[in-house]
Amino acid sequence: MFPLRTLGKKHEGGLSSRRNSHREIHTSVHDVGSEVSIASVDQPPPSRQSSHHDHELHRTRTYHPFAPHVLILLMPASIFGVLARLGLVALTTYNGQSIFPLAYVQGLGCFVMGFGLELKEPLGNFYPPLYTAITTGFCGSLTTFSSWQLDVFNSWLNSEDAEHAGLRTFLDGLGKTVFILTISLSSVLFGSYMARVIYPFLPTLQPPSRTVRYIISILSVLMYAATLPAYFLLPTSYRHQATAALLFAFPGTLIRYILSTLLNPLLTTFPLGTFAANSTGSGLLAAFHVIQSIASKPISPNGCSLLQGLDDGFCGCLTTVSTFAVEIRGLQGWERPRYVLMSWGAGQLLFLIIMGPSLLSGSVRKQLMCSFT
Repeated sequence: MFPLRTLGKKHEGGLSSRRNSHREIHTSVHDVGSEVSIASVDQPPPSRQSSHHDHELHRTRTYHPFAPHVLILLMPASIFGVLARLGLVALTTYNGQSIFPLAYVQGLGCFVMGFGLELKEPLGNFYPPLYTAITTGFCGSLTTFSSWQLDVFNSWLNSEDAEHAGLRTFLDGLGKTVFILTISLSSVLFGSYMARVIYPFLPTLQPPSRTVRYIISILSVLMYAATLPAYFLLPTSYRHQATAALLFAFPGTLIRYILSTLLNPLLTTFPLGTFAANSTGSGLLAAFHVIQSIASKPISPNGCSLLQGLDDGFCGCLTTVSTFAVEIRGLQGWERPRYVLMSWGAGQLLFLIIMGPSLLSGSVRKQLMCSFT
């Protein structure tokens, strides 16, 4: 463990309140994220505004978790998160790849999550809904717990019918499990560290005016509304690739945010809301995967595109690895492995219960049977 190291300065006259804060920059891995409350990871922080004369804090404004400005800003954040995930997966999927695509997705999302979490205070002073949009909206939609669980389950099944022994099948699933956990936790720590390095050099921005806030909200609503004509007007080949997922991105994010806001405060030692969201999304993804794999009753191309949109958009945004990784850091002692094992075990159990009987009966295939053309 690295020793603690203070990079900031104590309070001195003439400096801004941000630079005067008694903020210590820790390089200890144990301290990064350990002060996070699992009940407030997703919620907007209070906005502390200073006087123009003496630069002393004199007013605190708090946004309700379900304030319109907070919920509406989740719309474009969800869209950008899904587009980043789908684009990154497409970019990193190629013949001869040495790292599976989801590793890049989870790593990037958790890095941005750690970065945003460390800058929670300055983001709150600027515009609190922006913090929730970055962490819950963008990072939560970029990372996906359900696709991770499906990837691991497909490894157990050897869905590609590769010619190797059962031990290698087991090691493949175990490797994807351990690797995603490792890269997610380490990316959160690295993002937090990088934010602490650049924090002293960030400029102090004035909070947006009421007019600007309303303009941002209107543009956010229009951006999500545009996903419907985009689905119908853009070429049909785009539907299963992106436009169908954009339709269902915000509903998935919104349900996850509601669950975490309402349920996480109930248990201080177990993030019940995130667990419920990840488990529900994994179960739904397993059900959609069964429908897409039915061989006897082929589905129309439009139906296949909508199902793929539910997979990538709704389930992908309903479940999250970035918040999951931060919550692991926020727990203590045996609470951490218990949360990891119960979340991972529930996901794999749901896939086994939902997909197992269909696979054994021979009514569905290991591979998707949907045709998008």
